[in-house]
Order: sequence, then structure tokens, then C-alpha cells
Amino acid sequence: MASSNPPFAPLSPAFAAAFRRAANGGATLRFDAFMALALYDPVLGYYRREHTRVGRGRGTDFYTATSLGPLFGELIAAAAATLLREAGLDPAAYTFVEIGAEPTGGVLTGVSHPFAALRTLRVGEPLSLAGPCIVFSNELFDAQPIRRFVRRAAVWHELGVALITNDSALQEHDLGPASAEILASLPPASETPEAYVFDAPLAAATLAATLSNQPWHGLFLAFDYGKSFAELGHSVPAGTARAYFQHTQHNDLLAQPGEQDLTAHVCWDWLITALARVGCPTPTVSSQESFLVHHAADTLAGALAVESAKPASPRKRALMHLLHPAQMGQKFQVLHALKPASTVSAAR
Repeated sequence: MASSNPPFAPLSPAFAAAFRRAANGGATLRFDAFMALALYDPVLGYYRREHTRVGRGRGTDFYTATSLGPLFGELIAAAAATLLREAGLDPAAYTFVEIGAEPTGGVLTGVSHPFAALRTLRVGEPLSLAGPCIVFSNELFDAQPIRRFVRRAAVWHELGVALITNDSALQEHDLGPASAEILASLPPASETPEAYVFDAPLAAATLAATLSNQPWHGLFLAFDYGKSFAELGHSVPAGTARAYFQHTQHNDLLAQPGEQDLTAHVCWDWLITALARVGCPTPTVSSQESFLVHHAADTLAGALAVESAKPASPRKRALMHLLHPAQMGQKFQVLHALKPASTVSAAR
């Protein structure tokens, strides 16, 4: 995917007005509030407007594993069934619930599977989970609003966004020293280089806790890209937030809000903690390549056997894209965990 800063249209009056409303008439917002507005405003938000975002065609901005055809869904179904059976559970008793599915359909649309039923929850729909479930998401958590912090003069400062130039433009705004209660979620300022940017994916952790605390039991399965807390605090000095527009990755997070995707790495440690708190015994993160090789081995072997003699096969290309370390195989990780039925009874 290309990386540059393409030219953009000026800030729309409609978004400027929405910004003012969100700021209660003021001209500044915390970055997470701006990101929530840009992505999830019911009228202007990138994920709420009626348009085709995902795919390889004209007018799309990015593609996901689902864009590669049904093979990804076949591998997901196989891996989920394997994990349930290895735990002594019958996949036929579980509903496969996809959180954040695109309007065009879920990952198992048109795919043969052993589950009791399929259910998709799209952006904006209530998150209601109960009973035996496979709770699946693909690139859900990286699209949650983040809070941004920068280390200045040995102190963490929170970053926001300000309306400027008669509400015709946006710029980054220093909101001052971070509040005391947030410091526990940040790396120690004394151990962090000057000007280091820490993008805190707190909303993703909150979403994981919300999903985990509902009265369901079964398998949690999240495909996404993220880092450990230590990596976020030491290996990405410019932060992890990025924008995507017409298959170009760039760093102008404030450009044409509502028209481009915004994303940031999740903190796997925080999601693991959310699952562990509700009784999931061993939440595990692995690369996408490793996860599929270990838990969908038979389906992979069958696909390779069928497609090996077809060098131009779309399914073979999709398989290589999903597994190759230089493609999605290492870029994406998978968090999976079993939530025992006993945790639901205990919660009640």
C-alpha cells in the first residue's frame, strides 16, 4: 500500500458545525472525541455513511482479508470449529457472531460451516451477546478512537484538535499536561524520550471489556494488528495512528474528516487483561500465519493440494496473501480465548 500525503479538499462546513456541536460550542476536542466524530458520527462519520470503503475497486480506501474471497471465511470456520472441539465443545451448539461486519456481508457469507447460526452486528447496532457464541471480529479494535499523548519537557501532554481560520481548517492542539488518572495507562515519562508520541487505544480495551462482560460463553476470536504495551511505549516514537484514503497510507490524520479511514494499533496486553478478568484462562496472541497453520491445518492442506498446480489461481494468491510473512501473515495477529460457561453463571 502506498504511503504519502495526497492533496485533500478543505474542511467541509458540515463537519465544522458538527465539531462545534461536539465541543459544546467551543473550538477544541480531545483527539479521541475528534476521531469518534470523524469515524462514527451518524451522518458524517466514515463508518456510518453509505459508501463502499473496503475492497480493491475504484473508490475504495483499503482492503481486508475478507476482500480476498471466501477462503478467509473457510479458514476462520475451520479454526473456530477446531478450537471448540479441542475444548470438548460441539460447534453445532454455537452461534457465530461477527462484530463490525461490513454492510456487504459477513466473513462466513456463502461459506459452509458447522455452527448453529450466523449473526452479524454492524457499526451502530447494540452489542447484545448471550448463550453459546463464537465472538469474531476482523479489524474492529484498530478502528476505535485513541487518545494521543506527547512527552514534552519530561511531562506527558495530551493532544487534541482545534478549529482554526474561521472554522475552515483543523490543527493539532496541546491540551496541557495529562490528567493524573491517565498516567497509569502511559509509559513512565522519566523513561521516555522527548517528543515521543504514545497513541493510547483505550477505547479498544473498553470495547473488549464490554464484549467480554456480556452473558455469553464460548470462543473469542479477534483478527487485528497491534503491539504489546512495551512496544507501544518504546518502538514507535511517532505513534501508530495512520490514515487511509484511496489505498494510500499517510500521516495527515486531520485531513478531510469523515472521508478517510483512521486507525491505530491495539494494545494486546489490555485486551488480554479484559478477557482474563471475566475468567478466560489463557488468552493467546499469535501471528495470523501461525494461528491459521496451527488451527486450520486440514483446510489449508486441502486448499494447497487443489491449487498447487494453478499458478494464476485467485485462491492460491489469496492463500499466499493471508499467510506470507511479508503480507498479512505477520502484519496481523489473532487473539483467541475460551470463555467458560461457568464464568456466566458466576457473573449472575
